Amino acid sequence: MARKKSKPLDAAYVLFDVFYEDGSRSSNRRVPTELLGGIDGDEPARETIMEQDRIIAEKSGKRPLAITSLVRAGEAEKNAARQAEKASRRSG
Repeated sequence: MARKKSKPLDAAYVLFDVFYEDGSRSSNRRVPTELLGGIDGDEPARETIMEQDRIIAEKSGKRPLAITSLVRAGEAEKNAARQAEKASRRSG
């Protein structure tokens, strides 16, 4: 008898890559899934990550850096690959 495919598990967290004003990057920052979606999309992730940064800065004694952009983890690599593919099509 054929085996049924299992349903994907609902992930409790979404991972984000965070880019800061000084050019640094923090990868795989966790944001609870239930905060995302709706009309705000991924914008609530910024507030959550800013709060995480504030706590980290408080413990380290340094000021938190301003966030310039947030990208879901893996999306930056996907976009770069798409751009490279489009460029190779144009030149080829």
